[in-house]
This record gives sequence, structure tokens and C-alpha cells, in this order.
Amino acid sequence: MSDSVERNIKKNKYEIDMCNGTIMDKLISFAIPLLLSSVLQLMFNAVDVIVVGRFSGSRALAAVGSTTALINVFVNLFIGISLGVNVLAAKFYASGKEKEMSETVHTAITLAAVSGVIMAVIGIISAKAALQLMGTPSDVIEQSTLYMRIYFIGMPFFMLYNYGAAVLRAVGDTKRPLFFLIIAGVINAVLNMILVIAFNMGVAGVAIATIFSQMISCILVIRCLYMTKGSYQLFFSKLGIKMYYLKQIFKVGIPAGIQSVVISISNALLQSSVNSFGSTAMAGYTSANNILSFLYVSINSVTQACMSFTSQNYGVRKYKRMDRVLIDCMIITVVVSVVLGCGAYVFGHQILGIYTNETEVIKCGMEILSISTVPYFLCGIMDLFPGALRGMGYSAVPMILSVIGTVGTRIVWIFGIFPYNRSLYVLFISYPASWAITIVMQVICFWLVRKKVHG
Repeated sequence: MSDSVERNIKKNKYEIDMCNGTIMDKLISFAIPLLLSSVLQLMFNAVDVIVVGRFSGSRALAAVGSTTALINVFVNLFIGISLGVNVLAAKFYASGKEKEMSETVHTAITLAAVSGVIMAVIGIISAKAALQLMGTPSDVIEQSTLYMRIYFIGMPFFMLYNYGAAVLRAVGDTKRPLFFLIIAGVINAVLNMILVIAFNMGVAGVAIATIFSQMISCILVIRCLYMTKGSYQLFFSKLGIKMYYLKQIFKVGIPAGIQSVVISISNALLQSSVNSFGSTAMAGYTSANNILSFLYVSINSVTQACMSFTSQNYGVRKYKRMDRVLIDCMIITVVVSVVLGCGAYVFGHQILGIYTNETEVIKCGMEILSISTVPYFLCGIMDLFPGALRGMGYSAVPMILSVIGTVGTRIVWIFGIFPYNRSLYVLFISYPASWAITIVMQVICFWLVRKKVHG
């Protein structure tokens, strides 16, 4: 068998033809490995939370949980930029522009390495001051600072994995990143058990386990790009930043990243409000937020599929197929979010019991889940329309609308309504309220852009 035939077999095995044939089955084939990959990434944090909650107590649990919103503020700009990599690479790949595809890949990987180092330095230096700014209680701030500083040491690995995976998603390959994360996830879980239970290292142990697992997944995805035969093959000698491609990546990626950062800031404000109830409520929020994170990645995997499919079809001007992609993605999003959201509410006590056996912590967690899980399909729809718009290269306006709708509503809620009705339930009504308001604005924006694109 010739080398070219073998390469074609491998290409067909891992990649998906997004521009021809049926759509629904390909969307599902793309989204499921991506969903499982996202779940495994969350499992890194979930295992941290479960192990410290069970073996190091509620203060250690609160310490790990109090860093989540803050870490997201730091990293989401650069993770958002990886969406620009995905959109640009998908467009070049679908239209057969091999040179442009290669330049995009090498610019993206270089950007990931540089941004990872910058984030590591910033995170380590500013960890304690940022946690103090958020009002982290004095009984957990030292452990929170330790966890955050160790976690940020692994930021270069985290960035390289996510940018490398964005390139693979652009060509329809979501399976190999899943395999890499399975390996890294098992290593993470084993190291957690050893470092926390056997060596009693507490929050330091779970942070060390996380960065080691991130290093493994990073090495595997970089090796995958290096060994690939095709337009997205990585050559270390070609690493460097080409400004033309960087600008195009930033055009889509920076608005997406700013949107994520600003939403993370609003979540950090929510975290500060939760902190005012004390460490028990913080532990309850940590557990509930972890469950909500699993709901989010389930719908976000469909959004990622929508963006990649839209981008490839936009690149070859198959506009009617783009409409069908959005409709099918909406059907999948609503079904998945309703089933998982209702399941999280019905079995909330049992799921929260995995994280902690403290009754008061579970009670606080259920207050949050009772208002945020069942209407989660609104969050899915809210996410989908900006994903379709980014696939067409329109990212700035959806970002502005998301900031106004999501962040604006939450800020008004936190400072205008919550102080007069202080409970976790009232605080988190801001979630479904902000989702509904944002949907209305995003749908109007999509309709206007669609008219322009279709001519």
C-alpha cells in the first residue's frame, strides 16, 4: 500500500467532511468526543475538589473553589483567542489553502507558548493580591494562594494543549484530543490519590497533579501535530508569529476572549457575594459550580461544532448548509441541556454528596442548583448564536451584546437587588435572567448578519 493511500486512510479516520453529506450525524460525531474531552478537563478540577473535600476538609475545599473564577479571569482571554485559531484554520483547510493553513498553525502554537509563559508569571506574582481583592476569607487565603501559584506554573502546557486541540478541531478531529485527555486524566487522578491521601499534601498535592497531567496532554497534542502528514503539520523550525495571520486570529479571538473575561469578572463578583456568607457557602458554591460546569461543557461542545462547521461552509460559500447546521445544533442543544439540567436538579443532593458529606454545604449547593439547572437550555441557546456568528468571522458585535446582556444584568442584580434579599437563591436568579435577556439581543444580531451574508 502506498504512502499516499495510507495517509488518506488516516485522514478519513480522524477528520470529518463538514461541507458535504448529512449534517446531524456529523455534528454528533464531532461534538461527542469534544464533550468527553471537556468533561475530562473538568474532571481534573472535580477530582481536586472531591479529594480535598473528602480528605482535607471544607476549608481546603473552599480554598480550591475560591480560585476558580479568578483563574478564569486570567486565562479566558487567551482561550478565547484559540477560537480565532479554530475559525481561521477551518476556513483555510476547507478551501484547500495549504500554505495559509501551515502559517496559521505555526503562528498559533508560537502564540500559545508565549502567552502561557506570560500567564504563568502574572498568575504567580499577583495571586494573593487578587484573592484579597475578591474578599477571600482569612481562614482560607493562604491555601488558596498556594494552590493558585502552583496551578499557574503549568499554564504554558495548558495553553499549548488548547491551541493545538483548536487546530485539530478545525479539520474535524476531536477524537485524538480525547485520547490524550483520557491518558492525562488517569494520571491526574492517580497522582491526586498519592499526593493528597498518601503524602497528605492537601491543596499543593492537587495542584501539582493537575499541572503534571496538563504537561502530558500538551506533549501528546504537540507530538500529534508534529507527526501529522498534511497542511497542518507542525515543524519546530517554522515556529514564529506572522502578523498577517495573527491579526486575523485576533479579529475573531480577542472579542471572544474579552467576552469570556468580562463574564468571568461577573462570576468573580458573584464569588465575592458568595464569600460574604462564609466558608460553608463557599464550599457549597464550589460543589454546585462544578456541576454547572459539566452542564456548560455539554452545550459548549455543540457550540464549538456549530462554529467549526459554519466556518468551513462559510469558507466554501455554502450558506444554506450553514442555516441547517444552526438548526440541527439548536435541536441538539435544547435536548441535551433539558435532560442534563433536569437530571442535575432531581439528583442534586446525591451529586453534591460526592463532593462533601457536610449537610450545610449540601444545603447551600442545592439553593444554587434549584434556580440554575432546569432553565439551563437558555444558556445553551444564548451560546449558540455567537458561535455561528464567529464561524462567519463576526465576533465583535456578539461580544458587546453578551457583555451588555450577561454582565450588565448580573451587575444590576448583585448591587441593586441582592443587598435587599440576601440569599444564595436570589443571588443566582441572575443566571437565567441574564441568559434570557442576552438571547433576544443575539437573535436580532444574527438575523441582521445572516441577511447581509446571504445577500
